[in-house]
Amino acid sequence: MSPVSQSDSAAQAASAVAESVQYQGRKASRQGSEQRRQAILDAAMRIIIRDGVRAVRHRAVAAEAGVPLSATTYYFKDIQDLLTDTFALFVERSAEAMSDFWASVEGDLQSMVARLSGSPDSRRELADTIAELAIQYVRVQLTERREHLLAEHAFRQEALLNPRLEELAQSHRRILSLGVVHFFQVLGSREPEQDAKVLTAIILQMEYQGLLDGVEHLDTVEMRAILTRYLYLVLGL
Repeated sequence: MSPVSQSDSAAQAASAVAESVQYQGRKASRQGSEQRRQAILDAAMRIIIRDGVRAVRHRAVAAEAGVPLSATTYYFKDIQDLLTDTFALFVERSAEAMSDFWASVEGDLQSMVARLSGSPDSRRELADTIAELAIQYVRVQLTERREHLLAEHAFRQEALLNPRLEELAQSHRRILSLGVVHFFQVLGSREPEQDAKVLTAIILQMEYQGLLDGVEHLDTVEMRAILTRYLYLVLGL
């Protein structure tokens, strides 16, 4: 896995994780072959999201992808290879999405921190702004990337049962944490890694609750109270 230095931006850190993902199945030698291999992995992920991991079978994936059964067995000798590479693609895409996200917000966060004075009011304003950004992030995840969240939960469950997914699970944790660690470093946290773990856990729980209850039932008042309470503590308020 590629090392990530403390000086890397959040977007660079996520990109480094994306580049480190390794696939297990047979590699495609031509562009057309790669497109077919990609179609098979996308089909497997659709089945996982719709029917669960145990519904992934060569015949079912071939039918979903619209390819001959021989194509799935050519690229993936068994179901474990197929599942591992499906989740490898998920982790790679997750890293790319997080890289884009941090690239889009990092400038604004840097500007907010640059305007921060030592007064409690300025720190409180910063915490309130970050809390609103986090709530908006959760809402976007639930409305525009719901299938991604379902795939994420399926991946975590399967990683508990499948030792071959251990390295991918570690990569996925890095994707979720590195950008937040960098954010807390910019914020001047004395314990950025610990603070990142807590904030990441809070947001993951909010996403999970949103999946259960539906985005229309998001309790943004409670979300705001939880986030601001935590951020106030981090900022010494």
